[in-house]
Amino acid sequence: MKYHVLVVEDERSISDYVKKELTFEDYQVTAAFDGEEALELFEKAQPAIDVVLLDWMIPKLDGLTVLRRMKKIQPNTPIIFLTARDYIGDKVAGLDAGADDYITKPFEIEELLARLRLIFRKWSTVRTTVYAVEHLKVDTSAHTAWVSGESVNLTQREFALLTYFLEHQGVAISRADILDDVWGMDFDGQENTVDAYVRYLRSKIDLDDEPSLIETVRGVGYRLRSDTFGS
Repeated sequence: MKYHVLVVEDERSISDYVKKELTFEDYQVTAAFDGEEALELFEKAQPAIDVVLLDWMIPKLDGLTVLRRMKKIQPNTPIIFLTARDYIGDKVAGLDAGADDYITKPFEIEELLARLRLIFRKWSTVRTTVYAVEHLKVDTSAHTAWVSGESVNLTQREFALLTYFLEHQGVAISRADILDDVWGMDFDGQENTVDAYVRYLRSKIDLDDEPSLIETVRGVGYRLRSDTFGS
């Protein structure tokens, strides 16, 4: 299996060096040079990102903000800070915000490779969670979904939203709560963003001439139909 790594680093020389070394080790590598680009690539990447190497001091959105938003999009994706900020308070803040590891610059590539191997060893032992909903099957650890046995491509955000519905099966959830829990409380978009993504999901997971798996609850928001659950 070739793991997909997103390197978020605004210093081109460091980014190019890390990309070259990881590619040599048979990783698939995508590079981003600012926080906004990183979030866009993270959400739209196909195949999905398996691990993120994240600098703290990057343009547009700082690394801590990017970390928090990525964890809202896909909480199970490992994120490693790779930064010159070596103050213990920064390390604590990064780890408390959800970072899976913290490496300070300058670093040796052998250490980075060892940390990646450790991350993937831990990841491979995580219990797989599989949901079956009528014609839909979702494996959250493998980040895959099937409709009537056929694989369906979902963006990171779509997958995070679908997983959120699966984790709250049968519960009516307001648009505001969905925005807070899936997009993050610092997201400054409108509630109709939820409506748009529900439409995207329905177009990918529903069958023609069949009721939608995601119900609209008038005056509230949405819920995944509780009568659909198999295992």
